[in-house]
Amino acid sequence: MASVLDSVDQRTKLVGENRLELLLFKLGMRQIFAINVFKIQEVLKLPNLTQMPHRHPVVCGVSHIRDTTVPVINLSQAIGFRPLQPDKDSTIIVTEYNRTVQAFLVASVDRIVNMTWEQILPPPKGAGGSHYVTAITHYNDQIVEIIDVERVLADIRPYSTDVSDTAMTENIRKIAQGKEVLLVDDSPVAISQAIGTLQKVGLKVITARNGLEAYNLLKKWADEGVNVPEKLLMVVTDAEMPAMDGYRLTTEIRNDPRLKDLYVVLHTSLSGSFNKAMVEKVGCNNFLSKFQPDELAAVVQSRLNSLAVR
Repeated sequence: MASVLDSVDQRTKLVGENRLELLLFKLGMRQIFAINVFKIQEVLKLPNLTQMPHRHPVVCGVSHIRDTTVPVINLSQAIGFRPLQPDKDSTIIVTEYNRTVQAFLVASVDRIVNMTWEQILPPPKGAGGSHYVTAITHYNDQIVEIIDVERVLADIRPYSTDVSDTAMTENIRKIAQGKEVLLVDDSPVAISQAIGTLQKVGLKVITARNGLEAYNLLKKWADEGVNVPEKLLMVVTDAEMPAMDGYRLTTEIRNDPRLKDLYVVLHTSLSGSFNKAMVEKVGCNNFLSKFQPDELAAVVQSRLNSLAVR
């Protein structure tokens, strides 16, 4: 279990097939939790833990892993349960999100399972603690809760929506006024951050909670006679979502003659080298890391510039 990631070539085989791999683990209770394997670097026993002054309450300390100082987050405490007590036999899951590496302290790791995104469902409305759960699924007749890691990390270090003055010229802001963007993401934190950035640029934002909802909306507009590529400046989509992921959404868009000319941006917390392979495979126009407002503004500016010179 120490190495849970396959090579980029092996992982790209899942892309466009609406499939994913989940690492199942526990937090000292019967409930099973999961994280997408794509975000995980490795699973290992907790190395020496160093306490840091003024650290966030859910951060146990830092460990030195492969020449990198990595914060160790008590995941059980971070999502509102009793904190785990770290010791030499503790297990950590080392992950990479939005260009940062962090480890999550867990009670035990179970297995990796291969699923389709159709098997991944939004959490039921009103479920207790569901704001830290981005989706649920079932395995061996048990409910599996998929952690909204972006929400956990946002609680520790809030994300900014500020766009620097150099990222967007006044002329581009004027061109952007009233233009529409379809934003597709299942994470409320990611939606909120991206909306904040896009609205500051002057764009009107339409949202969808997953790829299937977005695709149905796009088809509805097309069925009504709307020229969808003219209507939307771009589609900004997350990669991992219940029902239909962003890769499959892009594939469906490219296969529909009425939608194929849409400008699609993959907006994801996955690493850059992996995303480049994904973009080439499914035909996205661009990709960028989440929670980087200047980079999102730069992609918008580049798209607007291309329209202005037509």
